[in-house]
Amino acid sequence: MLCIATPHAPQAIGPYSQAVRSGEWLFISGQIPLDPHTGQLVQGDIEAETRRVLDNLRAVLEAAGATFADVVKTTIFLTDLATFEAVNRVYAERFSSSFPARATVQVAALPRGARVEIDAVAHLAASREPA
Repeated sequence: MLCIATPHAPQAIGPYSQAVRSGEWLFISGQIPLDPHTGQLVQGDIEAETRRVLDNLRAVLEAAGATFADVVKTTIFLTDLATFEAVNRVYAERFSSSFPARATVQVAALPRGARVEIDAVAHLAASREPA
């Protein structure tokens, strides 16, 4: 098991790793829309929050030598399913053609008052090493 960490994504706000690689599998912890430089939630609508979440996911993927194309499963947590369509629009900007499997659930609350959180599982080639 190899813990993955990058300064280009928010530091963990609890006792967990940004991601863990186990063999060819990468498990990325849920990302919320924290700016990695300020540690604060981004300001704006649900689309701005979703973009920041996906930027954070991309940073962790890159630290592991991966891309969105390697992602096989995501889970989206929303505090309001009425934002589902807006989140989907932004999500589709980052994932193209072969979309990963996905679950989307509404939750009562997310850390720091975020409205969206996304975690991911990626499958990596055995020869790939973290950056």
